[in-house]
Amino acid sequence: MGDDSEWIKLSIDQKCEHKLWKARVNGYEEALKLFQKIEDEKSPEWSKYLGLIKKFVTDSNAVAQLKGLEAALAYVENAHVAGKTTGEVISGVVNKVFNQPKARAKELGIDICLMYIEIEKGEPVQEELLKGLDNKNPKIIVACIETLRKALSEFGSKIISLKPIIKVLPKLFESREKAVRDEAKLLAVEIYRWIRDALRPPLQNINSVQLKELEEEWVNLPPAAPKQTRFLRSQQELKAKFEQQQAAGGDADGGGDDGDEVVPQVDAYELLEAVEILSKLPKDFYDKIEAKKWQERKEALEAVEMLVKNPRLEAGDYADLVKVLKKVVGKDTNVMLVALAAKCLAGLATGLRKKFGQYAGQVVPTILEKFKEKKPQVVQALQEAIDAIFLTTTLQNISEDILAVMDNKNPTIKQQTSLFIARSFRHCTPSTLPRSLLKPFCAALLKHINDSAPEVRDAAFEALGTALKVAGEKAVNPFLADVDKLKLDRIKECAEKVELAYGKNTGGAADKKECRPAAGKTPVLSGAAGDKDTKDTSAKSGPLKKAPAAKSGGPPKKSKPAAAAGAGGAGTKGKKGSETKEILEPELSIEVCEERASAVLPASCIQQLDSGNWKERLACMEEFQKAVELMERSEMPCQALVRMLAKKPGWKETNFQVMQMKLHIVALIAQKGNFSKTSAQVVLDGLVDKIGDVKCGSNAKEAMTAIAEACLLPWTAEQVMSMAFSQKNPKNQSETLNWLSNAIKEFGFSGLNVKAFISNVKTALAATNPAVRTAAITLLGVMYLYVGPPLRMFFEDEKPALLSQIDVEFEKMQGQTAPAPTRGTSRHSGGSGDDGEERDEQEDIGNDVVDLLPRTDISDKITAELVSKIGDKNWKIRKEGLDEVTSIINDAKFIQPNIGELPAALKCRLNDSNKILVQQTLSILQQLAMAMGPNIRQHVKNLGIPIITVLGDSKNNVRAAALATVNVWTEQTGMKEWLEGEDLSEELKKENPFLRQELLGWLADKLPTLRSVPSDLLLCVPHLYSCLEDRNGDVRKKAQDALPFFMMHLGFEKMAKATGKLKPTSKDQVLAMLEKAKAIMPAKPAVPAKASSKVVGGAAPAKFQSASAPAEDSGSSTMEPKPDPKKAKAGGAASKAKVLKWNFTTPRDEYIEQLKTQMSSCVARWVQDEMFHTDFQHHNKALAVMVEHLESEKDGVISCLDLILKWLTLRFFDTNTSVLMKALEYLKLLFTLLSQEEYHLTENEASSFIPYLILKVGESKDVIRKDVRAILNRMCLIYPASKMFTFIMEGTKSKNSKQRAECLEELGCLVESYGMNVCQPTPGKALKEMAIHIGDRDNTVRNAALNTIVTVYNVHGDQVFKLIGNLSEKDMSMLEERIKRAAKRPAAAPARQAEEKPQRAQSTNANASMLRKGPAEDMSSKLNQARNMSGHSETTHTVPREFQLDLDEIENDNGTVRCEMPALVQHKLDDIFEPVLIPEPKIRAVSPHFDDMHSNTASTINFVISQVASGDINTSIQALAQIDEVLRQEDKAEAMSGHIDQFLIATFMQLRLIYNTHMADEKLDKDEIVKLYSCIIGNMISLFQMESLAREASTGVLKDLMHGLITLMLDSRVEDLEEGQQVIRSVNLLVVKVLEKSDQTNILSALLVLLQDSLLATASSPKFSELVMKCLWRMVRLLPETINSINLDRILLDIHIFMKVFPKEKLKQCKSEFPIRTLKTLLHTLCKLKGPKILDHLTMIENKNESELEAHLCRVMKHSMDQTGSKTDKETEKGASRIDEKSSKAKVNDFLAEIFKKIGSKENTKEGLAELYEYKKKYSDADIEPFLKNSSQFFQSYVERGLRLIEMEREGKGRIPSSTGISPQTEVTCLPTSTNTVSSSIGNTNGEEVGPSVYLERLKILRQRCGLDNAKQEDRPPLTSLLSKPATPTVASSTDMLHSKLSQLRESREHYQHLDLDSNQTHSSGIGTTTSSSSSTAANIDDLKKRLERIKSSRK
Repeated sequence: MGDDSEWIKLSIDQKCEHKLWKARVNGYEEALKLFQKIEDEKSPEWSKYLGLIKKFVTDSNAVAQLKGLEAALAYVENAHVAGKTTGEVISGVVNKVFNQPKARAKELGIDICLMYIEIEKGEPVQEELLKGLDNKNPKIIVACIETLRKALSEFGSKIISLKPIIKVLPKLFESREKAVRDEAKLLAVEIYRWIRDALRPPLQNINSVQLKELEEEWVNLPPAAPKQTRFLRSQQELKAKFEQQQAAGGDADGGGDDGDEVVPQVDAYELLEAVEILSKLPKDFYDKIEAKKWQERKEALEAVEMLVKNPRLEAGDYADLVKVLKKVVGKDTNVMLVALAAKCLAGLATGLRKKFGQYAGQVVPTILEKFKEKKPQVVQALQEAIDAIFLTTTLQNISEDILAVMDNKNPTIKQQTSLFIARSFRHCTPSTLPRSLLKPFCAALLKHINDSAPEVRDAAFEALGTALKVAGEKAVNPFLADVDKLKLDRIKECAEKVELAYGKNTGGAADKKECRPAAGKTPVLSGAAGDKDTKDTSAKSGPLKKAPAAKSGGPPKKSKPAAAAGAGGAGTKGKKGSETKEILEPELSIEVCEERASAVLPASCIQQLDSGNWKERLACMEEFQKAVELMERSEMPCQALVRMLAKKPGWKETNFQVMQMKLHIVALIAQKGNFSKTSAQVVLDGLVDKIGDVKCGSNAKEAMTAIAEACLLPWTAEQVMSMAFSQKNPKNQSETLNWLSNAIKEFGFSGLNVKAFISNVKTALAATNPAVRTAAITLLGVMYLYVGPPLRMFFEDEKPALLSQIDVEFEKMQGQTAPAPTRGTSRHSGGSGDDGEERDEQEDIGNDVVDLLPRTDISDKITAELVSKIGDKNWKIRKEGLDEVTSIINDAKFIQPNIGELPAALKCRLNDSNKILVQQTLSILQQLAMAMGPNIRQHVKNLGIPIITVLGDSKNNVRAAALATVNVWTEQTGMKEWLEGEDLSEELKKENPFLRQELLGWLADKLPTLRSVPSDLLLCVPHLYSCLEDRNGDVRKKAQDALPFFMMHLGFEKMAKATGKLKPTSKDQVLAMLEKAKAIMPAKPAVPAKASSKVVGGAAPAKFQSASAPAEDSGSSTMEPKPDPKKAKAGGAASKAKVLKWNFTTPRDEYIEQLKTQMSSCVARWVQDEMFHTDFQHHNKALAVMVEHLESEKDGVISCLDLILKWLTLRFFDTNTSVLMKALEYLKLLFTLLSQEEYHLTENEASSFIPYLILKVGESKDVIRKDVRAILNRMCLIYPASKMFTFIMEGTKSKNSKQRAECLEELGCLVESYGMNVCQPTPGKALKEMAIHIGDRDNTVRNAALNTIVTVYNVHGDQVFKLIGNLSEKDMSMLEERIKRAAKRPAAAPARQAEEKPQRAQSTNANASMLRKGPAEDMSSKLNQARNMSGHSETTHTVPREFQLDLDEIENDNGTVRCEMPALVQHKLDDIFEPVLIPEPKIRAVSPHFDDMHSNTASTINFVISQVASGDINTSIQALAQIDEVLRQEDKAEAMSGHIDQFLIATFMQLRLIYNTHMADEKLDKDEIVKLYSCIIGNMISLFQMESLAREASTGVLKDLMHGLITLMLDSRVEDLEEGQQVIRSVNLLVVKVLEKSDQTNILSALLVLLQDSLLATASSPKFSELVMKCLWRMVRLLPETINSINLDRILLDIHIFMKVFPKEKLKQCKSEFPIRTLKTLLHTLCKLKGPKILDHLTMIENKNESELEAHLCRVMKHSMDQTGSKTDKETEKGASRIDEKSSKAKVNDFLAEIFKKIGSKENTKEGLAELYEYKKKYSDADIEPFLKNSSQFFQSYVERGLRLIEMEREGKGRIPSSTGISPQTEVTCLPTSTNTVSSSIGNTNGEEVGPSVYLERLKILRQRCGLDNAKQEDRPPLTSLLSKPATPTVASSTDMLHSKLSQLRESREHYQHLDLDSNQTHSSGIGTTTSSSSSTAANIDDLKKRLERIKSSRK
């Protein structure tokens, strides 16, 4: 019993692992209760059991196992982390549960499996279950099958992947165990429920009895499609929907979402294994197939036939095989073999599907030609083949080949081709059968319906009927306009009989039923039979569900009866509908006409028609007109009336008044009656005859227009043109052309026969009469509006003079859009019905023109000889072959798509070893694409994809050529062909970094422009993901760039689902990237056709439109320069295609184009033309207009500001200065206006403008730089200075030194105006960046950097040095020097800046507000501004310099002396007497809903963190609470990663604020402060408990944090508070946490720096340093555990710096002995832990001699090694240092001797000098005196001069004397003294370092000796030495330093001597001169005296 009681006390998880089964049972029961009780699925409790769940299910005790299974099920159901256990638990269930005898165990096991599937772990579950099927225990196999069946039944085939299950089914049917076979049967039935007939082919080979049984089961299944009944966690919406439907009693909406399920999702083809057959071809196949004996050829073909019977073939290179089969089909004389080869082709096409597409183009023409065979079996085989091939490609790709055969003379070919077209159409949908395809096919078929052979006619009727059925009457009727009624009825009759492959039937209701069976058993193609049939159709069943969705412009949705479209003629094109009835009006005899006319006209009228008296004729006409006006349309006999008018004298009427009336009546009849073409024929000739008449011409034109409206323009125009050009009157010809130009504008261009016009226009262009030529050119201009550039191709061969005239006309039209047709559309149509169609036609016209070009067939020139040349072994011959191809294509210009064997030959050359040939091939392919036009698309698969392979070439230029080629091709083909099939994904799969980055870049470029993409794009996604993790950084970047565009087409869900197959680590990374991409995913481009017709938004521009518009999409706005009051159109839809982010180094054309389209809706047309003209003068005009209209149209300007700014950035890249100046002028005005309007730039506006403006700061011209700086100043008024700072900081990284310098100056100005807060991201980082430039090559940049940092120093004081961090000594000395100089001249600097920046004083708060101001904020911001103005005025005022003499002015002023009293400043003194009111600090409360503002996590966190440092206690507490919430949840805490430093900075700023402000504020409730403290400390403790986050804190931040915490611990005011003690205890705890959990290197480093600062600071309390040291001791105690994670080099560098600042002597002077003990302990511990290796860690210390660190370490090491030695520390130290010194001196002497030897030798003198320079630079304290002393005077000055030259060369400086520049004289007089003083002082101080003050004193004495004035020292020009580093000089460098100073003095004096030779003092050169008193100051004073003398004398 004792044993029992023991385990009862254990915790649940321990019980579950107990060895006693009872204990485990109890444990499992309690665990079950616990699992049901925990409500939070993310509770940490779950994690405890992660490792135990497997044991739950695999318990060896059966009773315990049952309980364990129940608990495990509850765990999986409720725990968030359960997914991690999937693999092990399922494997346990399969192996240890499914074999249990208890049914309950099996049930629970199955439930657990299903539960894992529910929590999204379907794949691993299925994997384990399939593994279980290989188990030897049949029980396990049965259970696994049962589980799979249940899973499929509940979750459906979308979630359970069927392919792997179907693969193992046949094997299960072969099992010996009946139970397994039975279960397999049930599974097969279940699968059949979901995928129907797709399951048949894979089970074809199982036992026939089993198959029969299955068939019987299958028949009994209900026909209704199954539904998913159990849902994944992510499918909760579906679940809710399903439950609603259940509640409503079955399927409520009879489709909807579930409609998708109706379509079998799985294609039988997909379930089959692909078979590789190429290797299985007989070895002698290619020889046999060429054999003479037909039997051998037959054998070869039979072998292939056997192989291609495999229903699915593996992809490979079938080109040779196809070529051979094609040859047999085309050329073999034995028809039996032709049939056999055709069968083989059919088998290949069926087995390869889309992969066969690339060969389709080669084979189709051959098969079509072969249809001339009469034998039925051959014809049938050919039909099967071509039908199978059709399914592998698209109609578009083979349309050219089909149309080419349609004109064949052989009726069988024509018949079979038409039948093939009919069968093909059945597989099309309205979207795959667009107008552009229908048009040529219908035209060809219409010829056939009039063919003499009845079979040809029947076939054509069938094809047209099918087209009518598929595309709908609306699409097809326009092409059937001229078909007579009988034939039209026949076509419609055929249409009704047609059954489509996609089950689209005329009846709406029938549709639904038709849909599925169609997939199984459509009569696919009339000739196909047997099992191929079912295969083909089931193969095509995939797109079934796409059909309705894919329709873009087809007829109404499928359910709408097609008849409806035809019923009311308006549905199609109304007028054509009405016209079909009238076209057939027969020609009436004159008698009938007279009879009909007399019925409607007065008798007198008819009699007077041919009267001899013109007045009677006129009266008759008037009556005629009245009668016509009163007639009804239905009763007007048009033909009769016009024939009456044409009666003698008819059109020969001589009186113009009568003639005018006559023409007017014709127009009336045409407008009012049902006017037919027959009537028109009667009058047109006469009208054309009169069109050139001066008086009647206009009436004739009016009549023609009316006829055109009645009979359609295309027909009328054709008639009129042919009549005009069949007569000789040039006036008639020119006027006809003019009328046509006008008519086209009025009627639109649809339906016009361009080709016919062009021949007439060519005749006109050749006319001798200039008016005819001009009219023809005008007509071409109008046509150009509609057709575009292709029109020019027809006139390439005209004379150059004429061509240039045409070009001028075209240029006029460029950029204009065709006007909307005003006539011809409104009369009969119901309005908008044909709008879309009209536009489609417009789109097609361009293509039509390309189709009309005369194309040459070059196939006969591609001879076998040429092909073999291209494939020759010798590269020269290959090149010859390629050259020939080039010239063939050049000669032909435009070619037909049939190019014989050329594609295969060129494909081989794409991987030629000779790269020049590869490039030549690429340029041929570009040529080919241009020459072949859109028809090149049929070669995409066999030639296009190999071009993509070339993108992987290692040579840059080859890749560029390949990319250019691909782009030329895609221009012609569109992208669809490229994205279809697996080819592209196969390319992306190749692990070639070049290929990947080029291909992804290309896709990222192309995808955003597409409206839809083939679903095959999804195949690229897995490879895209592998690119995201590619080793190559460029590939990763390109993949990330392409991600949003893939997502834009595929959607986030599909992309996320595709990550399922990735490893867990990769998956998380990819999902994170997907989330990012989702945020920046652009919208799909809108349909352009619709865009122009919709006006988006009102005319009034919303002021803040751009702000609300998405980042790049800001086309929807109006803009200023619109002097002509045009309609304010807003280009909404067009700009939705957010394509390019405005980010480039130089603007590419696509950016300019994009901007142009975005602006088109915002500016007046002509202004836009000016803005985007190629000539700069036009830009100037545009800018002038913009300046002029800036004020008047400011709303417009503001609403499309981003576009204006973008356009201006383009101007920054122009080379023309005048444009640039104008643009800057405009910008200044613009920003002034914006600041008056209190506008705030959006991020988008700023980021697409500021970087480019900053480029111009580096302009070489001063004027421009000045302007840009002025603009930058003004920008700070409308954009936060802190954000400007980041942009300008980027500018400092430029290569242009002027730009760097200007940017640095600008940064200085920003800091001066706005304080340190502008420095981004932190002042420290910003200053470090600036300080880098102190060491810049360029002098101006150095100066700018120094000035900027001095400015910061003036604002921020000594903190600057701390923020800058480590600088090289040289840089530091320059900086210190500059700061000293600045301190001496405080007034000068600000004066310049004050002039330069009058507008800087803008409120920082206003800048900080990121949001656009609403009206509510206005007042407060103005107050702030006022307050800040006054605040800044104090800082920016310069010291008045009233008493400074402006000598220049006085000198130039020769006038009389004017004395004026200065005006005294009047001070308002009243304010002084008013009591001072301390303003209440107003702090804006935090909006609790900041999430609305910040869409993503990072910015949310940034926002909350910024609130932590808020001055308002509540705001701060609120923010801290939010952060605490994040920190407490493990999974959310990660979000803080990357923000730790920021958060800590905010925290210690808040601590500082409490310490300095809140604690001192009596009004504040101290409880509030305690509450704030406890929040801060609580947060910190949470943070520092998480090591991963704590380690992110950087050194500087930790230092400040520790400073804050220690200050708080020592704050006596806190102790006095009620809960103060508690606060201090918490801080203690926190400090310990910080020390333990932070990055050990960072915290150690921070503490050392903190100690150093606290010892240096006089104000700091000794207690503070003591606490810091205590922390350090704690760290020392932790060192043994942490030593390996510490970066010792950094720590030793910090100790080195510490010891440099505090040498041992100085430390000993401290009041407390703790510092020195702390340091020793730390070093001792480090030595003890690391041993001698510690000395290897001094790498970061530049000059180890600067501190005693190395010596100390050596001592400690030595001491620890031989502790027996009796020497004291001191002796050891002295000895060591002495030995060290000696040995190093000896080495140095040898080295220097070597160098001087080199200098002395003739050959190596230069090298020697360079080495000496390097040596002196490295060891500035080296003494080279001894080597120079013994040499001659000449040698000494030679060395000195040489060193100075080297220095000037290397540093690019002017005259800066080097430290070696000591003249012999100086040496003689000064050296002894200086050396003595130094050495004596060194002796005195006993080897201790001397402070700088000693040197300064010494220098003063020297200056006095030389007669120099100490006070004026600073006025000397700054001649600082480069080589001496005066930071903390070591002993030896003191002499050097003095030399350098003296030589400088001497030089500066000489410098002034040259300037002032007539000075009173004369200088004698010699030894003594150095002591005479003359210096820069003296020279200065002399100069001043002289100038004053001159002024006086001139005044006298």
